[in-house]
Amino acid sequence: MTKRSPFRYFKTSPEIIRLAVMMYVRFPLSLRNVEDLLHERGIGISHETVRFWWNRLGPIFAAEIRKKRIQQMHAHSNWQWHLDEVFVKINGETHYLWRAVGHEGEVLETFATKRRDRKAALKSIKKSMKRYGQPHVVVTDKLRLYGAAMKVIGNANKQETGRWLNNRGENSHQPFRRRERAMQGFRSMGSLQKFSAVHVSVHNDFNHCPAGYVYIPERGGAPPLLTRQFQDQPKRRSLRVAPALFGIGSGILRQTEAGSHLSDSTLFWP
Repeated sequence: MTKRSPFRYFKTSPEIIRLAVMMYVRFPLSLRNVEDLLHERGIGISHETVRFWWNRLGPIFAAEIRKKRIQQMHAHSNWQWHLDEVFVKINGETHYLWRAVGHEGEVLETFATKRRDRKAALKSIKKSMKRYGQPHVVVTDKLRLYGAAMKVIGNANKQETGRWLNNRGENSHQPFRRRERAMQGFRSMGSLQKFSAVHVSVHNDFNHCPAGYVYIPERGGAPPLLTRQFQDQPKRRSLRVAPALFGIGSGILRQTEAGSHLSDSTLFWP
């Protein structure tokens, strides 16, 4: 059975829809900012159209990205996770967004709750482990509910706490906070959970961490095609196959002594 295209009822080109959704989710832009940027490119759409596109197709794009990344991550060991939570105000009421972050800065999972207790932490940890498996080390802050939740799971011996150890988890909230300010907050916990899940998938696709690099040895071992791409470059270090986000463009980010540059000018923008 063939899978139906999510664009089958849209008159607009799929490339334009993908570009609009990517711009709104990835960058701290309002709906009208995206409308203006597309208008400058000769694409006349309303900001409400951008809202409809991201609500309808954003979760679909995020699921595609997440599925590909999970398949790649299963080939590597879960060395270390960082767990943390952040306060989010919704209509004057405090909610909590729990996050599991990989040892290289990729946000693995987000989970929104109304309470900050052992039950919420346990549910967040179980959700992450169900999708990504068991980590070798779990770094948290000194909040006692993490230790209580880890005891229930049975991996309390894997928990590590200490000053500055969880900086990676703390700093992972910064892109989300910038996006939250641009959106002027959230109206419901459902919209918070939905947007955070889409946002982390798209943000991970732009994450230039070592996990996205394929290291080429100095003497042999590199695929012939990749070797030809770099045969004229001084001191080959690494390459990163740029994320073909939503199918928009493709290219290779090459790192040399002179710095990084793009081999394809249409890497992210059609």
